[in-house]
Formats: sequence, structure tokens, C-alpha cells
Amino acid sequence: MVKTFGWLCAAAAISFSVGAAQADTIKVGVIGTMSGPYALFGKNYKMGIDAWVAENGNKVGGHTVEFVYRDEVSPNPAQSKALAQELIVKEKVQYIAGLYFTPNAMAVAPLLQEAKVPMVVLNAATSSITEKSPYIVRTSFTMFQNTVPAAKVAKQKGATKVAIAVSDYGPGIDAETAFKKTFEGEGGKVVEAIRMPLSTTDFGPIMQRIKDSGADMIFTFLPAGPPTLGFVKAYIDNGLKAGGVKLMSTGDVVTEPDLPNIGESGLGILSTYHYAVSHDSPENKAFLAQLQKDGGKLDEVTMTSVAAYDGARLIYKMIEATGGKQDPDKAIAAVKGMQWTSPRGPVSIDPETRHITQNVYLREVEKSDGKLINKEIETFKAQPDWGLVKQ
Repeated sequence: MVKTFGWLCAAAAISFSVGAAQADTIKVGVIGTMSGPYALFGKNYKMGIDAWVAENGNKVGGHTVEFVYRDEVSPNPAQSKALAQELIVKEKVQYIAGLYFTPNAMAVAPLLQEAKVPMVVLNAATSSITEKSPYIVRTSFTMFQNTVPAAKVAKQKGATKVAIAVSDYGPGIDAETAFKKTFEGEGGKVVEAIRMPLSTTDFGPIMQRIKDSGADMIFTFLPAGPPTLGFVKAYIDNGLKAGGVKLMSTGDVVTEPDLPNIGESGLGILSTYHYAVSHDSPENKAFLAQLQKDGGKLDEVTMTSVAAYDGARLIYKMIEATGGKQDPDKAIAAVKGMQWTSPRGPVSIDPETRHITQNVYLREVEKSDGKLINKEIETFKAQPDWGLVKQ
């Protein structure tokens, strides 16, 4: 009780003092996976933010913008909450961005309410996150957004019996729910639904369950990182691909940095996602060129770099709208309904849900110029967060 009271007093004092006057330096706290097995995605946060700053400078309306990074490492809500509290109280940040894992984002949300600090989610993909605080906006994606098109494609490709295998936490459950509802609504049948602990490393028994189910297609989601490579290799090594069982996934499962390790056995794997490094547009070419100019490597680029690049755009807009003062309501109002052309394609911020509306692309693993890529073969335009759409 004493700790809670102390935190509230500190947060209120900061809110009052920062809001009362303009700050010469506006600090933005970025919580990301900067080390450990998911470090590539935290690195991509920094790559994307650095690209935005390189193109637009580090000042907004005369105020210097400073990004302060903290390492969330893994799904650890208590640690992430402590990091956010430190950023708000000690570092006096006016904005927070990042959060790779949904449980971590959920843990931070109450602090945003208390301290009145806007947050831009750069990855965490459960639909309900933006409902936890009016100060949360998202530039990444949600599982419903990417999965509803996947279920429609599965039916179009002739699948009749699908086995679902997802990581057992918020985004995975969202993916399972979205796929099952949509696929069965299209006349298909889900013959198996497997929820895998995030700690799963041996996917052999799961592949056997799928074989036994008689499924003609697998739909899967795991958070991008080491487990996705293990799942795809198990699918290939256990003979499901050779046996004619197709694999449909969200793009997290076949991120470009993993494709060389998957190898040519992964040719033909289908996925639905809001970005591919191979996306053919002037904006994406310019973005990738800037990443390389800053020392980034194309074979390390993931969707989180684009989310961070666009997230920095929103933060600059909020700083501009508030004149550098801490005014969270005015800041969030400034980005509601905002529209622009991202490296991923045309996007906008839904004024009601504060979630990003964007194209979702059907991609297929192909070989181009001796390199495996996710080639976009169909576009589902202007997809909302189907998890928040009233039906």
C-alpha cells in the first residue's frame, strides 16, 4: 500500500512538473528485447528509430528528442512493469514505445493510466491491449488482423480439414479463435487445436498429433524467434510436407532472417503478414536504403523495424501537437485518424480503436536471385483489427 501510494505521488508530481512547462529534451522510453534469444527484434526497434531520426532529425519544434532503451529480454510482466516505472519516475520520459510480448504490455498499461504517459506498441499483438488504456496506440499488428485472411486463403487453396497449433498465450489464443471462426464459417473443419507452451522446443510429438488428426493443412502461430525455426524444421523433418500436408502461418513463423536456416525445404510455405522485406514500393526501397546507410544488414530486417520507424513518426507528431508539453489527451487525439504511406504500404490509425489499419499480404516462400524471400502474391487491402470490430 505504501509503495503504491509512493508511486502514485511520484507519477503525479512528474505529470504536473513536466506538463507545466516545455522540456528542452523530450525523452522517449523504448522497452524492447535488446538481449537474449529475441535480441534481433529489439535491434530492429533501434534500426527503425535510427532510420527515422536520420531522415527527420532529432528535434521537433525546437525540442531535442532522446530515445532511452531498456531490455525486456523475455515474457516477464513484473520486470517490464518495473522498467516502465523506472523510465517514468527516474528518467522522466514523456512517451513509451516498444513491448515485444503481450503479457509485458498488459503489465505496463496500468502505469500509463496513473502517470498519463502515451505508449506506442511496436509488436505485442493481442487485440485487447489498446482497450487497457486510452493512452495506448499501436503501429504493429494483431493476430486477428493477420489471421482472418489466412483462414480465407486456406479455404481458397482447397483445405477442408485443418490442424491449428499455436503458442499458449494471448496472441496464440487470438490466432486460434480468429482462424477457427473464419475457416469454419467458410465451411471448413478444424480437426485439431493444439496450444503449445512458449517454452516448447521439441515439436516432434505435436507433428505426430497432427498426422493422426488427418489434417490436410496446418495453421500455426508462434512468436518470431528461435521456436518458429524449430517448428518449421519439425514440419519438414517429420515428413508432413512430403506427405502433402500444407503449412499456412502468420508471417512471424517465416521471418526473413530465418529463411536461410529453413533452407529450400521451406519453398512453398504460405503466410499472411503486413510486411515483407521484398515489398516493392518506393517507400520500402528508401527505408531499406536508409537502414543500410546506418549500418544495418538486409538479412537482419524484420517487421519490428518498420513498426518502430512508423512509431517514431507518431511520437514526433504527438510532440509537435503538444508543443513539447505533457498533454497525453492532446497527444493521442493528434494521431487518431492519421494516414500515411509506410514502407509496408498505406496505413492509418483507427480513431476508435487506436489500432493500425493496413494491408495484409499473402506471401509464399520463393527463391529469387539465389535467395529465399517471402514473395507477396495477393493483397487484402485496409484490414482492421478484426478482434475489435463489432460483428
